[in-house]
Amino acid sequence: MRGKAIIFSAPSGSGKTTIVKHLLQQNLTLEFSVSACSRQPRENEVDGRDYFFLSPDEFKSGIQNNKFIEWEEVYENHFYGTLKTELERIWNKGNHVVFDVDVVGGLNLKKVFGKNALGIFVQPPSLEILEKRLRNRSTDTEDKILDRIAKASSEMEYAGKFDKIIINEKLEEALEEAERLVNDFLR
Repeated sequence: MRGKAIIFSAPSGSGKTTIVKHLLQQNLTLEFSVSACSRQPRENEVDGRDYFFLSPDEFKSGIQNNKFIEWEEVYENHFYGTLKTELERIWNKGNHVVFDVDVVGGLNLKKVFGKNALGIFVQPPSLEILEKRLRNRSTDTEDKILDRIAKASSEMEYAGKFDKIIINEKLEEALEEAERLVNDFLR
């Protein structure tokens, strides 16, 4: 391990991506680890910037060829994972890696990196507020929203397995808390 890992996990819609994007603008020698996934890109998503978009067969081939540090089949034939080449790219530049991953991926990464990782769970104030956020972003079908809410309910049970929990009720406060936690860890 040549650098530290900051792992942000949360149910979809909790605000982890917003927090990570904020931290990347703070000159903390952090660089975003672009995850691989087997889903179709959403509007405005770019391959290699937002995700490495792979077909399910390409993803399965990567699993068989040990190209992932961790991976998960989130829904049937919907894979997400971290490519080993991403970590090498970031560490070769002398930066620390920051992850924006789901709860299972975050716990898997925490196991891999051990004391070199800070695992932060971003929690919505309630499931009702989370549902409202998912609906307001207008990126998912009704079925997908219901799936995400059901999954969020079970994911929130894992919050205590992370090093720190940020309750994202007021975004400005959540951003300040994330900065403080990351700065303390990188010292």
